[in-house]
Amino acid sequence: MAAMISCHYFSSLSNTSKLISLKNPSFQRRCSSGSPRRIQLCNKQKDRLLPLKECAISIALAVGLITGAPTLGWSGYANASTTSVLPDLSVLISGPPIKDPGALLRYALPIRNKAIREVQKPLEDITDSLKISGVKALDSAERSNCFGIGLAESKKEHGIELLNKLEAGMGEFQKIVEDRNRDAVAPKQKELLNYVGGVEEDMVDGFPYDVPEEYQNIPLLKGRATVDMKVNVKDNPNLDECVFRIVLDGYNAPVTAGNFIDLVERHFYDGMEIQRADGFVVHTGDPEGPAEGFIDPSTEKTRTIPLEIMVEGEKAPFYGETLEELRLYKAQTKLPFNAFGTMAMARDEFENNSGSSQVFWLLKESELTPSNANILDGRYAVFGYVTENEDFLADVKVGDVIESIQVVSGLDNLVNPSYKIAG
Repeated sequence: MAAMISCHYFSSLSNTSKLISLKNPSFQRRCSSGSPRRIQLCNKQKDRLLPLKECAISIALAVGLITGAPTLGWSGYANASTTSVLPDLSVLISGPPIKDPGALLRYALPIRNKAIREVQKPLEDITDSLKISGVKALDSAERSNCFGIGLAESKKEHGIELLNKLEAGMGEFQKIVEDRNRDAVAPKQKELLNYVGGVEEDMVDGFPYDVPEEYQNIPLLKGRATVDMKVNVKDNPNLDECVFRIVLDGYNAPVTAGNFIDLVERHFYDGMEIQRADGFVVHTGDPEGPAEGFIDPSTEKTRTIPLEIMVEGEKAPFYGETLEELRLYKAQTKLPFNAFGTMAMARDEFENNSGSSQVFWLLKESELTPSNANILDGRYAVFGYVTENEDFLADVKVGDVIESIQVVSGLDNLVNPSYKIAG
């Protein structure tokens, strides 16, 4: 069977060294295997009144103090509430490429709300060097205006619930930092950023654009969905099985993500083996027999979908052409191949619109696939990221079996599901 990922691009990567990643103990459970000086942060008695942004900045700075991360611009932090102004978002997100799948998904949302981004960014920077200058405090009226009005009307109740959890979590995070509990920093950071991401999703009001007419009647994911992929790992004394959580992004790849989740609901991948695992990618989806994709029972032909690429600054994806063919040589994709476990649709090297059921996950950077300068970006359609247990993808081998892929949330965002017709 054809691999459907161009060997021409990848042949020189076979000898690259194995990527070593640290595993978060809080996720591993899903895979069988003297008195310190107190740091003054947000006043606990005024947590409900203090802006979330200012609290996030204070926590980020304090974590830098206890973990040894550089805290550049200390004077800017010290006078944050009175004299400084937060830099433009473009300044905050410039610099090294974003590689965290959660951050990539947050920045890919179709929203423009500076206030919530100003809470998000310092929380993300806790694990990086802290290079944020100062901040201008949001008073309670600004907070209400920026957050409350920014929530979609249909999602406002859920968004406010998440905001309350975020605010309470900030107080808990303060206590963690004051107690210098370094082991608790990363799990709490992830929890708070999940709340931030949820609030940001609740700011998206409906689906932001019209899919081209020729694709409007096929399965489309108009929003996001989360799936759990359970893989049985063979011949590994340290790992029997693992559940990989994957977030599918229909905002930026509605056709590709919709096609995949429709196949998931057909149980197409259940019992299928991993067909390529070479340290560079993990690949599956090639069915038994001569066909190289999913055979639609209604037509008895291979169901294919177009190449789908969303670019920064565009309102809708490009279809059927690579960015190189469009001569968009400097364009940045909304869903880049930056993260370990980036998920994309495989296709024939010379036919852009030949994607069907074969998918792959990118495992490592190399001389040909550095983040933000990737030969894959704009050539293959990314439609999701592994957000939990992604490091264990490196342990998956050819012949390991996908026991199941199940939708955890977001199935209601799938329109035109063909599996219901088939069922």
